Amino acid sequence: MNSSNDSLAMQRITKLVDESSFMEIGSLVTARSTDFNLASTDTPSDGVITGHGLIDGNLVFVYSQDASVLNGTIGEMHAKKIASVYDMAMKMGAPVIGFIDCAGMRLQESVDALDGFGQIYAKEIAASGVIPQISAIFGTCGGGLAVVPALCDFAFMESGKGKMFVNSPNAIDGNRIDKCDTSAAKFQSEENGCIDAVGTEDEIIAQIRELVSMLPLNNEGDVYTSECMDDLNRACENMEAMKGDPRYLLSEISDGHVFFETKAGYAKDMVTGFIKLNGMTVGAVANCTEVYDAEGNKTETFDAVLSARGCNKAAEFVQYCDAFEIPVLTLTNVTGFKACMCSEKNIAKALARMTSAFAGATCPKVNLITGNAYGSAYVSMNSKSIGADFVYAWTDAKVGMMDAELAAKIMYADASADVLAEKAKEYEALQDSVMTAARRGYVDLIVDPADTRKYLVSAFELLYTKCAGVPDKKHGTK
Repeated sequence: MNSSNDSLAMQRITKLVDESSFMEIGSLVTARSTDFNLASTDTPSDGVITGHGLIDGNLVFVYSQDASVLNGTIGEMHAKKIASVYDMAMKMGAPVIGFIDCAGMRLQESVDALDGFGQIYAKEIAASGVIPQISAIFGTCGGGLAVVPALCDFAFMESGKGKMFVNSPNAIDGNRIDKCDTSAAKFQSEENGCIDAVGTEDEIIAQIRELVSMLPLNNEGDVYTSECMDDLNRACENMEAMKGDPRYLLSEISDGHVFFETKAGYAKDMVTGFIKLNGMTVGAVANCTEVYDAEGNKTETFDAVLSARGCNKAAEFVQYCDAFEIPVLTLTNVTGFKACMCSEKNIAKALARMTSAFAGATCPKVNLITGNAYGSAYVSMNSKSIGADFVYAWTDAKVGMMDAELAAKIMYADASADVLAEKAKEYEALQDSVMTAARRGYVDLIVDPADTRKYLVSAFELLYTKCAGVPDKKHGTK
C-alpha cells in the first residue's frame, strides 16, 4: 500500500523497498506550531515521510526527508515522526534507514525544534547495538544534523548534491569553499570516518539494499542470511600474488566472490567489510599494503604498519560485529606502527581502542596471517594472546618480534656483515618462523593459500555455537 505522494522523498523510498511493499505512517501529520506565519503554510507530512516496507522480503523502517516542505527542516512533529519510527523498529527488531535532505533546524519552532533534535539523538543511541541503523545523505546535512549519520552504523553520501558539515566551509578559519569544500562527499568520505561509500542516488540505494540483505535484522538475528550456492572446497587462485590487497583476497574466499566494503575511502591502510562463508555473514578486518583498480593496475601502496585512523576504523567495525554477534575474520600482515608526528599524537589511544575491541569481543574470531606478523602490532591484530579462537597462517608467513636482519643488528651492533647475515638467518629460523609459533601454540594451523576458503568455512561453522561468558561489569572504558 503506497502513499499517493509523488515527491522526491517518496520516489527514493519506492526505489529502496520491494515493489508495493511500503506502508506510510503518519501521512496526515502537519506542523503544530503557528508562530511566524506557519499557520498559513502547507506542511504535508511535516516534511518527512515515514513508514515500513520490505527489502528482499526483510522488514525495514524508513524515513525520508522532503526538501520541498520548508526545505525539509526539522521541527517538533517532524522529529516525533522519526522518533516513532525508531520505537516501532525496536519493537519489531528491524533496521531503520534514513534519507537525509534537510536545511537543519526549523527556526520558527526554536526550542521545540531543539528538543526534536535531542529526541532523534536519544532514539539512535537507544537503538545502537539493537538494530542496524543506516543513513544516506542526498542533500544538505549540516550543524547538529551531522550527528545523525555519525550515530548510525552505516552512512552513504550522494556524490553531487550531498553536503555534510558541522561548520560550513566558509566558517572555518583560513578556509573558503573554493579552496577546500569540507562539506563535499570526497572530503567527508576520506577525512571524516563516518561515510561508508559515495555514489549516485541509484548506486547508494542499490548498496543499501545489498547491505540490508547481508546483515542480521537485529541483535538476536541469525548471521545465516542466504543460501550458499558456491563450492565450499573451492580452491582460491593467485592468493599469494595479490596478498597486498585484501579486497581481492576477501572477494576470492567469499561465497560468489561477494565483498561489501565499509568506510572505503577512509584509512585505506585498513580494510573492513562483510563477506559470506557458506551463507554466513562474516565481518572482515585486514591490513592493506596495496590497492588495485578493476583492471588490475596498482594505484596505491602503504607500509605494512598500523595507523591511528586504521586502528579506530577497525575498532568501530569490530564493536559493531560483536554487538550483532557477527563472526570476525582478520587478515594480518603488519610489521609495526606508522611513524609520523600526526600519528604519534593519536596512535597509542587508537591502538588501545582496537586492542580492547578485539579482546572484549565475544563473537567468533579467526585470524589468518597472510604475510608478516611482527611485534606488538601483530598482538593487537586479533592474535591468540588477546582471544582469537583460531589463528591460521599461510606457509610463507613470518611470526615474531621483528624482521630478522633488524634483530641481528640490534643484538650484534658491532659485528661484521658476514656475522650479521649469519645471525639474521639463525634468528629467522628460530624466532621468525611460522613453524616456531605453531609449535608454541600461537598458530593453530599452517595452510596453503589456495585452501584458505575451505578452512575458514570449517572454522566458522565450528564456532557458530560459541558461547562466551563475560565479566560482571557495566562496560569497558576504551
